[in-house]
Amino acid sequence: MDTLTAASAWSECLEIIQDNISYQKYKSWFEPIKPVKLENDTLTIQVPSQFWYEWLEEHYYNMLRSTIAKVLGKGGKLEYSVLVEKSDRMEDNRSIRLPQRPSPPNNPQPVNTFSDYHPGKIENPFVIPGIKKANIESNLNNNYVFERYIEGDCNRLARSAAMAISENPGKNSFNPLFVYGGTGLGKTHLVQSIGNKIKQDFGDEFAVLYVSSETFTNEFVQAIRNNRASEFTTFYRNIDVLIVDDIQFFSGKEKTQEEFFHIFNALHQDGKQIILSSDRAPKDIPDIEDRLISRFSWGLSADLQIPEYETRFAILERKANDNGITLDPNILEFIAHNFKSNVRDLEGAIIKLLATASLKHIDEIDLQLAKSVLKDMVKSSHTQISIEAIQNYVCDHFGIDTNKVREKTRKQEIVEARQIAMFLSKKYTKSSLKTIGLQFGGRDHSTVIHAISTVEERLSTSPKHKRILSELEQKIEVASL
Repeated sequence: MDTLTAASAWSECLEIIQDNISYQKYKSWFEPIKPVKLENDTLTIQVPSQFWYEWLEEHYYNMLRSTIAKVLGKGGKLEYSVLVEKSDRMEDNRSIRLPQRPSPPNNPQPVNTFSDYHPGKIENPFVIPGIKKANIESNLNNNYVFERYIEGDCNRLARSAAMAISENPGKNSFNPLFVYGGTGLGKTHLVQSIGNKIKQDFGDEFAVLYVSSETFTNEFVQAIRNNRASEFTTFYRNIDVLIVDDIQFFSGKEKTQEEFFHIFNALHQDGKQIILSSDRAPKDIPDIEDRLISRFSWGLSADLQIPEYETRFAILERKANDNGITLDPNILEFIAHNFKSNVRDLEGAIIKLLATASLKHIDEIDLQLAKSVLKDMVKSSHTQISIEAIQNYVCDHFGIDTNKVREKTRKQEIVEARQIAMFLSKKYTKSSLKTIGLQFGGRDHSTVIHAISTVEERLSTSPKHKRILSELEQKIEVASL
């Protein structure tokens, strides 16, 4: 530890932080921070303003605390040097020093479920009476609650089911609840809201655990390595409400799938509540055993769609209010119209605005500032989709190699995929019929016209083709927003 300097210690911290938050949040809130000194295992960092200090403590307290512990050890501490803007009477900026706040009793630091145990603390859990009600750290984020989850047409079914589960866990028709949708649409917020509501209403009556699929897999591997697989299994079978996030990452992990299959069966049979999330529907997750896919479909599968304008506006209003500011409706309207793909982008826009205003000591955010600050994000959110990208989406949907639609083959499934890709290329790109034909193995424009006509005819007569086109169009529109 003696070889560490303030700069090297903070550099190590930043490496950990980058792995745990989005690039935009890292750029906005952590890149401007400067290390000041490292003394007696206390790292002092300089932040641009009092608001900056309060934001970090409000939103990143647990992450900073655990990161400092990893870099400096358990006795490591973090202290802030907060710049105070100079006045006419001051020759230069001055700073004040503020410690990181102590850990509040109602907001414990998250811990790794298995390594902290939860099986590790009990050599033989079968002989310990009452283990089922052991004090288990839920790993829930206290900010993820229903009150902060804006309801709209895009999420109404999923939110209603989640509320029903939180009122009667394990004794409802939604077991398991399988929530799926694209990145940044609020899956993690929703599934954790269930856990937080149950903890709030039922206290210690239910053992609630939130875990990512990656953490579950890593803990399982660690258990096997340490000859403690039975304790791992026993621990998970004694959870009353199990929430597993990003279940799609079980793909291809046969041993993990087998273990989860048995845990799932035991929990479901005992009337325990299971909540899962994924970036796609159960049937669309590759390399997952059929028996697991079947069980994922036992309860309710609810998808989260891209939020419509009214919901986006309401989300922005709530995010601003949560951060203690009121933004002009024209600013909210500007952001809502230009950031359409997911909730995370909306949050990123608000964060960048607040960070810029704080850094530049701007008291009032107006529309002109919003347009100036967010112009790069707006440009990057409107990307032009390419014919090649459309080919990839279509071929991925049909499970065929992309090169096949460019070859001279008349296999029915290849011809169908090619015609749909041509139809979508005409709809979503500015390419001419001739250019589209050239991208499909040098075919002429008349072939493209025939393909478009064929797809349009199928759309008017075949519900199956209408569904296929709808799914593909949604993927393309998300990519091009």
